[in-house]
Amino acid sequence: MTLSSTLRRAFAGPANIALSLATLSILALILPPLFGWAVTHAVWQGDMETCRAASGACWAFLQAKARFILFAFYPAEQLWRPVLVVMALLVLMILSTLPRLWGKALLTLWPITLLSAWWLMAGSGPLPRVSVNDWGGLPVTLLVWTTCMAFALPTAVLLALARQSRMGGLRSLSVAYIEVMRATPMVAILYFAMLILPMALPNGIILDKIARATIMTALFFTAYLAEVVRGGLQTIPAGQAEAASALGLGYWRTVQLIVLPQALNKVIPGLVNLAIGFLLATSLLAVIGVFDLLNAAKASTTDPAWMGFYDEAYIFAALIYFVLCFGGSRYSLWLERRLQRH
Repeated sequence: MTLSSTLRRAFAGPANIALSLATLSILALILPPLFGWAVTHAVWQGDMETCRAASGACWAFLQAKARFILFAFYPAEQLWRPVLVVMALLVLMILSTLPRLWGKALLTLWPITLLSAWWLMAGSGPLPRVSVNDWGGLPVTLLVWTTCMAFALPTAVLLALARQSRMGGLRSLSVAYIEVMRATPMVAILYFAMLILPMALPNGIILDKIARATIMTALFFTAYLAEVVRGGLQTIPAGQAEAASALGLGYWRTVQLIVLPQALNKVIPGLVNLAIGFLLATSLLAVIGVFDLLNAAKASTTDPAWMGFYDEAYIFAALIYFVLCFGGSRYSLWLERRLQRH
């Protein structure tokens, strides 16, 4: 859409003209003081006293605390490990957005990358161990998110198929699981992972709090994804499966070649919406003491040398969330258009 066409739409008719003028008026009131706070009167270098004396933003705070916001308490001499984890996960997600790479190789790359990322963060063998209490920031947010999605999506497909199964027992179990999970707040799920799950594990099996939270979060969001997938399955006419059966295709081949490709194509917006929701929901890990990106940003403002600069810390975290979420939403639109052409 060109600029001229956008302007024509914005000023086409009295209602659009009124809304456009109102929007421009609001922007004229907001943007100048915001620009003055963020740029003109901002402090780019200095200490807390310099920032206190200024009337603008304290971007010097980010220069001092960006490392903590991104990586929390992770040891400085081992910082290359979370940096490598973030880069590997971002590359994995970028590769996964390219339809021409979808196949067995990419499916194999996902578990290898995730297991390697967990190993790098924790350390063992030649790498010194790092306690999960020192983990935090962006690597934890991305690692929990990608691990949950890698588990939840295929499990949700199986759960949605089970809910549509003709086997009464299997269908009842899937319905019970989905309804119980959807009726339980995520905070309660996290407290279950923190307080009850360790007592339910067999003797000798110990999971750290991040691993427990990841497992329970994945199980929680599987129920929501299953309902989205089921919505796509219900749009496929029954005649297609019957025709496949008449041609000699078995149930699983029919699901793989005919049903799932069409069903998932129809629910791309819902899947992306939930994926973005998963990413934002990782901030709830703060309730069990996990330093995700948002919690690390909040904790950075409690340093006595840089106390109280909440705006700058939250803006920095918000920009990272925005880049990830906006990129996901734009990719969803691109993928829909591409699949419709094909």
